[in-house]
Amino acid sequence: MEKYVDALVNGFLGTLQWTWESIIFEVPWYTNYFWGLIAISLAVWLLEIFFPWRKEQPIFRKDFWLDAFYMFFNFFIFAIVISGIYKMLEVLFTDLGIRAKSLALIDFSSWPVWAQLLVFFVVLDFVQWFTHVCLHRFPILWRFHQVHHSVKEMGFAAHLRYHWMENILYKPLKVFGVMLLGGFEPEHAYVVHFVAIAIGHLNHANIKLTYGPLKYVFNNPVMHLYHHSYRLPKGKFGVNFGISLSLWDYLFKTNYVPEDSGTIPLGYPGDEKMPKSFWKQLVYGFKKGDDR
Repeated sequence: MEKYVDALVNGFLGTLQWTWESIIFEVPWYTNYFWGLIAISLAVWLLEIFFPWRKEQPIFRKDFWLDAFYMFFNFFIFAIVISGIYKMLEVLFTDLGIRAKSLALIDFSSWPVWAQLLVFFVVLDFVQWFTHVCLHRFPILWRFHQVHHSVKEMGFAAHLRYHWMENILYKPLKVFGVMLLGGFEPEHAYVVHFVAIAIGHLNHANIKLTYGPLKYVFNNPVMHLYHHSYRLPKGKFGVNFGISLSLWDYLFKTNYVPEDSGTIPLGYPGDEKMPKSFWKQLVYGFKKGDDR
């Protein structure tokens, strides 16, 4: 039991220390998630300011500051709080003889780094696409995902407005996806991390981008806006589930982009019941009536 407690404490303190060292620039710049998030956010926000798609939308749109707080809460505050538990589970799995190499389907450690990163990016994106579909398909999960869909004016920071329970759902599946890829070096993950953050910010931004023929590969703001549409096609529980890549939606016929004016109402039927404050949204979804 003592080693599990040690893992819990060490995991918490280690993540706390890493975050602090990131803030004061004592980690390599290319692995600095804290300032990297800020830099990407400012760059995409400037694009929103100078090239707005919905020109009537204010620069400081509805819930801008709430969404900005969510960015730091989900990526850093909650990560620090939960890190000890993940470390403890890692020790438990090791004791049970469950290691990454024991689950690996393919060892691509001899592949070039760029090929490893590409496979890692695609596999993780599919895992997240599938998880995202589940968040919409199953009412018990949709209760939590409603927090993200309560956005009424779209902007880059809405990317990271999501209930903390989504961290619980996404991370284990992503870790499992990584474990299937034997030989991948975790230190390269920062590249995929920053690419995914940039694409996710752009997808939620008040910018009109479609990428031409590449729209069938990469998710984009026009496509993702319809994911947040208040009105869905009849019989659909959701559309355009892509995170970074749109190709999953085109492959599995969940794509839907009828027009590109950008003026559609956002949210979901019943979104007026969503609490407005962060603290109330923090505990939203645990009551059965929250999905009605």
